[in-house]
Amino acid sequence: MSTAPSTAPAEVPQEPAPAPSPSRWAPLRPLILRLHFYAGVLVAPFLLVAATTGFLYAGAFQAERIVYAHELTVPVGDRELPISQQVAAARKAHPEGTVSAVRPSPEAGATTRVMLAGVEGVRSDHTLAVFVDPYTGKVRGALEQYGSTGALPLRTWIDDLHRNLNLGETGRLYSEFAASWLWVISAGGLVLWFSRRRALRKLRGTSGRRRTLGLHGTVGVWAAAGFIFLSATGLTWSTYAGANIDELRTSLGQSTPSVSAAASGEHAGHGGSTATGDAEHGVGLDKILAAARAEGLGNPVEIVPPADADSTYVVKQVQRSWPEKQDAVAVDPTTGKVTDELRFADYPLLAKLTRWGIDLHTGVLFGLVNQIALMLLALSLILLIVWGYRMWWQRGRGSSFGRPIPRGAWAQVPPLLLVPALAVIAVLGYFVPLLGIPLAAFIVVDVVLGEMAHRQGRRTYAKQ
Repeated sequence: MSTAPSTAPAEVPQEPAPAPSPSRWAPLRPLILRLHFYAGVLVAPFLLVAATTGFLYAGAFQAERIVYAHELTVPVGDRELPISQQVAAARKAHPEGTVSAVRPSPEAGATTRVMLAGVEGVRSDHTLAVFVDPYTGKVRGALEQYGSTGALPLRTWIDDLHRNLNLGETGRLYSEFAASWLWVISAGGLVLWFSRRRALRKLRGTSGRRRTLGLHGTVGVWAAAGFIFLSATGLTWSTYAGANIDELRTSLGQSTPSVSAAASGEHAGHGGSTATGDAEHGVGLDKILAAARAEGLGNPVEIVPPADADSTYVVKQVQRSWPEKQDAVAVDPTTGKVTDELRFADYPLLAKLTRWGIDLHTGVLFGLVNQIALMLLALSLILLIVWGYRMWWQRGRGSSFGRPIPRGAWAQVPPLLLVPALAVIAVLGYFVPLLGIPLAAFIVVDVVLGEMAHRQGRRTYAKQ
């Protein structure tokens, strides 16, 4: 019996699909991985301290309201006393020092603050805040105060711990170092996470180091934008990078303006003197405050007495929460007329962004919501550091830390990427020295480790 010939087409051998060509960014991945690893191991302790103290600082605002409730709040009365009488009551209880500023009660049930400078036992950059009941004139207490946000002892101590470990100017280097590297580590982590295959980014069903890596990467991706923001805003008031940023803003005409406190010609020399420690000059505080109110300066405000006989009063809004109130006027002490005014709406763009950025960083721009968000960011950073060290432990500390970038990795980076990258690094190193100097050290160490591994490999091969 014959078999009918098959009509099915003969199978043609299929050539294997060509391997996808590597991205031109692929050579950068080993470098970013190594940099992320070095920074993660060596910078993480500083970041851990910054995150822990930052967490405490974000919660200090609410703690301050509880701890100092007696000084900050009073029963609401029928009518507030004139501000001059409130200041007089504060001076009667505390005649020491000089009046440097007065903050009238900003809302019903809040005390008035009279700030005294030059008080014995109070640091030169701090003031003694005397708290006065605006309805009765009774003094509720006096506490040392620091900064434009009116930080009291508890928040001041935590602020110093976060900023300089309570070590003064030398200690500020730690926080600048942490801020300089936080954005680099975050950006590098983003590149590494999104350059991994999607299957390797899955968290469900994984265990061991793979699961730790998944947790580390997932949380890091969600928190990266916040970390980069904290890094950028933290650098604005750091020692070295902050000075460079201020110089750049000044050169661009974007520095923060200030109202002129110089008295006008015929009234110069008649403003009185603060040598007696009295805040009353010329027409008096009540008329000065009324003049500022007439210009639209609503609560909260701060009244700064004339610095000398040729100066005016300065009344400025001090609300840092949204919407910010930062308008200011200068008032002639002899006539009670406004001689100069400055509106926040007229600030240069970079000055506004700096103000908003700092207030968001310090947790005052959006109040409690802002503070909770900062606490969550700080907690995220703490977890990421713990997971990072755990991954190092799970992989094997010696093999991981001692494994350099494969020899020739730098040479494999295309010039179109390498040259601009080196230029960017050089510029960043100049403006952010606590990034540039350690980065150069990291590169040197990595090159040395690579050379050592290469020579060890050659000796091993020669013995074989």
